[in-house]
Amino acid sequence: MQLPDLTRRRFAALLAAPGALLAQAPSLPRLRRADSYFGLHFDLHPNETDTVLGRDVTEAMIENLLAIAKPDFVQYDSKGHPGWLGWPSKVGPSAPGIVKDSLAIWRRVTARRGVALYIHFSGVWDSEAVKRHPEWARLDSEGKPDPNQTSTYSAYVDELMIPQLREAATKYDLDGVWIDGECWATKPDYRPGQAGLPKTAKDPGWLDFLEKNREQFRKQVRHYLEELHRTNPKFQIASNWLYSTLVPEEPMLPVDFLSGDYLGNAPISTARLEARYLAQNGRPWDLMAWGFQQAQSNAIGHVHKPAVQLQQESSVVLAQGGGFQIYYVPTRAGYFDMAHIETMGAVGRYCRARQKVSQKTETIPQIGVVFSRESLYNTANKLFGGWGKASDPARGCLDALLACNWSVDVLPDWKLGKIAAQYPVIVLPDWADVGRATAQTLIAYAKAGGKLVVCGAKNAALFANEGGVTLLGEPKEQPAFLKGSVLANATGLWQDVQTDTAKVLASRFSELDARAQGRPAATAATLEKGEVVLIPGPFGVNYAATHAGPLRAFLASVIGPRFQPKVQVYAPPAVEVVLRRKDNQILIHLLNSANMQVAGDFATTDFVPQVGPIRLFLGKDKPKSVTLVPDGSVLTPMLIKESWVVEIPQLNIHSVAVVVS
Repeated sequence: MQLPDLTRRRFAALLAAPGALLAQAPSLPRLRRADSYFGLHFDLHPNETDTVLGRDVTEAMIENLLAIAKPDFVQYDSKGHPGWLGWPSKVGPSAPGIVKDSLAIWRRVTARRGVALYIHFSGVWDSEAVKRHPEWARLDSEGKPDPNQTSTYSAYVDELMIPQLREAATKYDLDGVWIDGECWATKPDYRPGQAGLPKTAKDPGWLDFLEKNREQFRKQVRHYLEELHRTNPKFQIASNWLYSTLVPEEPMLPVDFLSGDYLGNAPISTARLEARYLAQNGRPWDLMAWGFQQAQSNAIGHVHKPAVQLQQESSVVLAQGGGFQIYYVPTRAGYFDMAHIETMGAVGRYCRARQKVSQKTETIPQIGVVFSRESLYNTANKLFGGWGKASDPARGCLDALLACNWSVDVLPDWKLGKIAAQYPVIVLPDWADVGRATAQTLIAYAKAGGKLVVCGAKNAALFANEGGVTLLGEPKEQPAFLKGSVLANATGLWQDVQTDTAKVLASRFSELDARAQGRPAATAATLEKGEVVLIPGPFGVNYAATHAGPLRAFLASVIGPRFQPKVQVYAPPAVEVVLRRKDNQILIHLLNSANMQVAGDFATTDFVPQVGPIRLFLGKDKPKSVTLVPDGSVLTPMLIKESWVVEIPQLNIHSVAVVVS
């Protein structure tokens, strides 16, 4: 394609300039991703209609941005989903509207300041590649080429993607790449041929077909990782959302770090689940908050988040020991308004004030919530997430437990056997098909002394014997109401049970009338050294859909008598508690989620009301000191009912009580 705004001589100059300029640029040491904490992400998704790419990118603007925000790393766009490169490339295709080489300017300034530079690069999703090479396109079940997704069976990776990344890594001395449009953009591929392949979940071999496609994706990622590490060994690579809840598998591929960008309404609820899952993988990780609400969430397009909202979101991530980054879109010419730069700076300073008590911490196991790869892969009829409502059982259970002021971790099913014994209480959400292996692991956990809470009609069948009940018929959709301050609506798929050795903890009623004899809503049975509690209905999905207080109170009434937390926290439900440890210190993270953004017509929040007072019951042994971070105030323990207690009068957004014993 002829470049309309650049002569061949000018384009050749752009191609040649960066190497010479970079060779002359002084540089400071840059952190590896494993040691990074706060970053910024900027993507543009260059396209064929662009005319001003890089025009307003200057060293002065970047210097100002980096001086104010002070990130450890920046991720700048190089190729978005349209498939056009944002830099002057010999490999191509370069977007026709490149006025200045943005990557060269960003690299010079970031190198001088010791800031790592990564690129945003779309992988599986490359619309221009499949337009130019139809033989590289994924085929759908009708044999039609996908207009956006490349085939994992094609030559695309070897003939285009790897050469593009090698050129960028070498030309700009890049620290790494954040590869977008990967797992979540990958759909079943009929490229090997339609004959005999299943087309729907009703066809024989459907699950095997999906797994074959997953394995082909894994092979592609492994291939480009090995090839790029071979030629550029210091080049750090992430495949966006790999080994998160979207790909809930044991990490086996040699990615250098894990990362994902969360968006949409109620982002704190999303970040809670993702951060806790990523924290279990044993790899460097971070999460990226969008700095705005996207057009799908409202009627007018991007609505930018104030600093206080991003600070509230960042706390959820940082409390789990990972890194945090923010995504902004500059103008097509690469310019950032000063208001947004100041917001980046305010969030950066907020994160840094908590870095010593947040980065690289370890969990103190309390309550675990099981996340089931088995159920999603067997029932969701997708290769990978986002799973939408299919993952609501875990999100709902997690949100409810956190609103009880308990510290909660997410436990991947592939890791369950290694870590279950560390948790006093484990909750199995109302998944559709967790499989016998997970069930047997959890039964062994309960027999050894654990408190196991099993939710869901389908799970009731797996645990009926150990739970001391007999199933009555098949699960069925039915109205259900639970006693509380008001009757809690728990309508959905319930399994009727008859108690044998179990006792009834709570009943449910088919009408708004609790005078009648109800059916068991929660039962408990002793199992050797431990206990199995059954809630044979849709607790997680209902709480995710409503976040109704009476449902939370129901769960608290079931678990509370069976759980003695290491630190008992008395606070409003908006206070999220996270127990971590570092350097022989107990870290009690207190996160205020009051007034969090939840709906498109309330797109942002610029005010987080204080909550308090908050009391922390620390146990029988008097601590040597309790200090509140980041304000540095010293808390004086009081002895109340045989426990040492400290009181925090008011919580703003995120404070950490550092306890030295």
